[in-house]
Amino acid sequence: MIAAAIPEDRARRDPGGPCIADERQELDNARFARTVSAVAALLAAAGLGPGGILAIMLPNRVELVTSMFAAWRLGAAVTPINPALTAQEARYQIDDAAATLVIADGASAQKLQDGGQRIIPVEDVTSPVPAGEPPAMSAAPGSLALLIYTSGTTGRPKGVMLDHANIGATAERIVAWFDMDHDTRCLLVLPLFHVNGLMVSVVSPLLAGGSTFIAGRFDAATFWGTVERARPTFFSAVPTIYALLVSGPGGQPDARALRFAICGAAPMPRQLIDEFEQRYGVPVVEGYGLSECTVCCTLNPLHGVRKAGSVGQPLPGIDVGVVDTQDGLLPTGQAGEVVVRGPNVMRGYLGRPEETAEVLRGGWLHTGDVGLFDEDGYLTLVDRVKDLIIRGGENIYPKEIEDVLHAHPAVLEAAVVGQPDPVFGEQPVAFVALRPGRSAGPDDLIEHCRGSLARYKVPRAVYLEEALPKNPVGKIAKPVLRERLRT
Repeated sequence: MIAAAIPEDRARRDPGGPCIADERQELDNARFARTVSAVAALLAAAGLGPGGILAIMLPNRVELVTSMFAAWRLGAAVTPINPALTAQEARYQIDDAAATLVIADGASAQKLQDGGQRIIPVEDVTSPVPAGEPPAMSAAPGSLALLIYTSGTTGRPKGVMLDHANIGATAERIVAWFDMDHDTRCLLVLPLFHVNGLMVSVVSPLLAGGSTFIAGRFDAATFWGTVERARPTFFSAVPTIYALLVSGPGGQPDARALRFAICGAAPMPRQLIDEFEQRYGVPVVEGYGLSECTVCCTLNPLHGVRKAGSVGQPLPGIDVGVVDTQDGLLPTGQAGEVVVRGPNVMRGYLGRPEETAEVLRGGWLHTGDVGLFDEDGYLTLVDRVKDLIIRGGENIYPKEIEDVLHAHPAVLEAAVVGQPDPVFGEQPVAFVALRPGRSAGPDDLIEHCRGSLARYKVPRAVYLEEALPKNPVGKIAKPVLRERLRT
């Protein structure tokens, strides 16, 4: 089933069943479908139609979801915008996407007031009045559904083009992998301007007949209270969130409703997985993907063997391989660039044919990540190709050093980058944030690394930070740390 048909299908099957909620409102299936139809009529009257682009610049709230489904009903695509962006950054995305309409709250509308696009206030789509017959369904599998902009840490953000076939194929696999059904309830804590929040926490549970509670933003102090109120069966998060949860004060929350938790966006240290599972009794299922493959391509099994430190096995119908520098496929146990092909792989980058041809060469999506498969077909990520440190001809993967640092009881987060060196070319340097109430000095951490790493891999310096810089998705922003070393 195409995702655009979800609202009507749910309303027909179970009108009074729970669908989607946030702290402001709760919509059952019938009201969700009515709201989507009314918003679609409003957008159509404003000129949105097949092939058009709707920009949505809102914090996490129900209106973002209803507006997305409304645009899909009209055959239009959606580009969600991080509301924390500056006016200049937001306008770049809107102009690059050629969006004709923007749905925004007051703060975002203020930033965009001189941009020239028509802005629809969020209040207009909160409780829209139905206007006659609802617009006919215009979405098709090959029509564009989402334009997700990359975080832009290595240059201007690029628009990742995902069509309805990508959305449907990925959501169906997520639903099947996690046994999602009408009893599934997700607590959404990740931002809805990113494909993880949209696909794993909204589209997939709604496709399965389940429901979603939208948290405005993650807050470690209130998270478990929200879990106890919303009674979710799962949530999806990034390693930083898990690190904050395990470093919080004692006390055992009521997490009995949680069947599992998902971790993506960045590899999660094994010690952190073990600590979270032991403390809260909730299994962590780690997976791997990126915006260019509609969020995921590998996952650890929910019921089978979960290998801590690996990102699991390829999803059914999706090919994942590892290639050398000449794009030749490598055998089990050898590290190389991870490549993906299948119905989840993007159309390409909007307006960037040369970059699209390069990243999709040979019929494979080239991820830029380094990984290897074990004998059981589980993928382990070694590092990013661009994060590789070359010291005097020796290849050093920062993740190996970071894993050792995470094993120290005082370390909350760690990031290792290369510092330019006149003799060796580069030297590994670590930035570390400590757990609340714990202490360790740079020399302590360097000595800790010496016990597990070859001499050339041991960080030449360790810098203690209050917190490590993050990009909007919650990943540690290594380009910021590299720049700090140059200044």
